Amino acid sequence: MRYRLFFILIMFTFSRVIGQVSTETVGQLPMELNEYSGHIFFDGNLIAHNDSGNEPILYVLDTLSMQITKRVNVVNAENMDWEDITQDDDHIYVGDIGNNLGTRKDLVIYKILKGDFIGQDEVNAEIISFAFEDQENFDDNGESDWDAEALTVVNNELWIFTKQWVTQGTVGYSVPKEPGNHLAKRMDSYQVNGLVTGATYNELNNDLLFSAYSNTLQPFVIRIKDVDTSGIFDGTVEHISLDIDFAQVEAITAISAQRYFIGSEQFERSNLSISLNPTLYSLQFSPEEEVNEEEIPEEEESPNNDQEEDRLLLYGTYDSEVLSYDLLSDKSVLAQAIFDTSGKMVRFQLGADIENNNLYLNTLKSGVYYLTVYLGDKVLSEPFLAY
Repeated sequence: MRYRLFFILIMFTFSRVIGQVSTETVGQLPMELNEYSGHIFFDGNLIAHNDSGNEPILYVLDTLSMQITKRVNVVNAENMDWEDITQDDDHIYVGDIGNNLGTRKDLVIYKILKGDFIGQDEVNAEIISFAFEDQENFDDNGESDWDAEALTVVNNELWIFTKQWVTQGTVGYSVPKEPGNHLAKRMDSYQVNGLVTGATYNELNNDLLFSAYSNTLQPFVIRIKDVDTSGIFDGTVEHISLDIDFAQVEAITAISAQRYFIGSEQFERSNLSISLNPTLYSLQFSPEEEVNEEEIPEEEESPNNDQEEDRLLLYGTYDSEVLSYDLLSDKSVLAQAIFDTSGKMVRFQLGADIENNNLYLNTLKSGVYYLTVYLGDKVLSEPFLAY
């Protein structure tokens, strides 16, 4: 009974913390990624890239050590202006879509097979070329509304969102995922009052999120919950300020239903005495409905109910180096991970590698952590203490 009350108290303590949007600094990015421009979360690591003028290289980044563990050269690609990266089950897509001046007629998305990426240091990419269906003027008039820095996969399409320097808005376009020459079809537009720099579609909850910043480098996130493909911005559009001071945020990616990684690039202005290092942040949203604190003991003590949804129950004894869990679900476990309170992943296992329901805590520093289990159509997460 003691251990059950122990974890009830933990849940009670965290009901207020996870009932908010919280932003934490994960760590400074390597200076080799000082022009950080896009990232995805794949195979337990971040896959990231720099933007214009850099090598056509994808970097594998360990978010625990904040060190680059692998570099993959896309041998048939050129980094004219790589601005974002996305993925589906089988492929990685890199968007060479930057177009500050609005003059480019060579916009491409590189399509890379994940199997090649995992096993090799050099890969060849298929090429998806496109042009915006409604762009008629390619004159250089300085900053334009035809720049684009946001790319994400939604179902069977690639969605591109412009970064409009002049009007401070964004327009969404769709492109097929197939190699060839395509016209990007205009879908919807939105007045951001800022500059959109990255996008991620979270298939776990059908949310679409953007990273963005204002003219004064105030970073924020735009979230569209349960996005409608027939009218992207028709629903509720949330603007969420990030509590990270000034930052030129350039990338966002989902790592669970409620947790995201955001990356910023190096920013320097000597005349203003401003110098900002490239940094990785985590963003944590609360579940939609908080658990009523007074009901927690009742729920823990009540007998099992066959009508209950999937649940994750933790149990153990005080000061033990082993924590166990019960997963009340018929679904297959795709993976499990442990995060600290900053959003940093400290442990990751694919479902096929999970031998039992025990967590060995002797390698964890004292503190609060979250066990997160990925079930495919949902993610379950519960807090626990390591001593």
